[in-house]
Amino acid sequence: MSTSLSPLLAPMLSSAAMRAVCDDVACLQHMLDFEAALARAEAATGVIPASAAGPIGKACKAGAFDLAALAEAATRSGNLAIPLVKALTADVARTDAEAARYVHWGATSQDVIDTAAMLGLRAAIDALLGDIGRAIAGFAGLARHHRNTAVVARTWLQHALPMPFGLKLAEYAAALHRSRARLRRLRSDGLALQFGGAAGTLAALGDKGLLVAESLAQELELPLPEAPWHSHRDRIAEAASVCAILAGTCGKIARDVQLMMQTDVAEAFEPAGEGRGGSSTMPHKRNPVAAATALAAATMAPNLAATIFAAQVGDHERSAGPWHAEWPTLPSLLLVTSGALAAIVDIAEGLEVDEARMRVNLDATGGLIMAEAVMMALAEKTGKSEAHQLVEAASKKAVTQKKDLRDVLTKDDKVTAHLSADKLAKLFEPMAYQGASQALIDRLLASLDEK
Repeated sequence: MSTSLSPLLAPMLSSAAMRAVCDDVACLQHMLDFEAALARAEAATGVIPASAAGPIGKACKAGAFDLAALAEAATRSGNLAIPLVKALTADVARTDAEAARYVHWGATSQDVIDTAAMLGLRAAIDALLGDIGRAIAGFAGLARHHRNTAVVARTWLQHALPMPFGLKLAEYAAALHRSRARLRRLRSDGLALQFGGAAGTLAALGDKGLLVAESLAQELELPLPEAPWHSHRDRIAEAASVCAILAGTCGKIARDVQLMMQTDVAEAFEPAGEGRGGSSTMPHKRNPVAAATALAAATMAPNLAATIFAAQVGDHERSAGPWHAEWPTLPSLLLVTSGALAAIVDIAEGLEVDEARMRVNLDATGGLIMAEAVMMALAEKTGKSEAHQLVEAASKKAVTQKKDLRDVLTKDDKVTAHLSADKLAKLFEPMAYQGASQALIDRLLASLDEK
């Protein structure tokens, strides 16, 4: 893996923690960690002399290698592992020619690259888990605070019904929690050592192949799979899907916030700050910059994941091309996912809510938002079909005559025959028509408990 966002753009679209994980030196170190662990495992199982492991491990320091030279050599060899092993062998030979004979013993390039990818994914998941916990906690706290704050629920971008704003926020927390659970499952069950030798048979190690694999897995603290998985990329694809889902959840939250920040809506806002969200020409602007980051990432993530999915279709025991496509794509996906999540953390921990404006917006349609509440109460007396017709006609009249729906209904004998003025008044209180919302908030918040 290597950072594939430019240094100029990376801070806008990724978290600092993930940039450290995907940094070229860090990725190179993961490859060298494999080589050092391999030497220790083979020394422990008697495959190579015990004296060889120390010099090999001592040389496995990424800072000692020329990244530019390795990159240039990789264009001729077809992957980065080949020139790295060559350079590592030469480095070890400078201090211990005998130990140098056992560098990369019985392994192949894909073992190095794939296992390094697993180590990188583990670090990436840990970075994401730290941020996702903060976002969940932020939205859960907001949900509790605003469980009795009424807001417009919108369908097709139109006013639909009133709902507690806390329900919307609890849904954000729960969706993020489901991604947290996926990340945890991926970390515990989806990562695995790749060690198969030239063709996945460990033939070069004779009857000690599995012993070395077991020892190597312990050294790297990675699960040992039933067999080498180099020709089946479902583990990488699963990681991509988990990232894309998380990015999508962040994008959905960001879209809602972006829409709530519209001048004409103005119900909730990203945190304010000096120089934040400004315009290069309009001094009054307060743009949704965190939401824009999350939405950019949510736009990019599915296509990056699609490349990983396509790369599953390889040829026989080592693909020429599809495997290579993973190398820049996976870190790019990790980076933009981290950027989306970091933006959502920012929103979750600093969302500004204008409850008064929410109430103004609830009243903006002259009571039409309570039409269903009236219809359902009336339906208990007249049946749903007739009640729907009566309230629909009254709603159209209210719009045409620019009157409040409640005023129109109180003058309709067919309605007042069943609903008193006091009953109608109660039906036009938004938080009186929230169904199971409070129970749903409790259920969503309860789902966030650590398992």
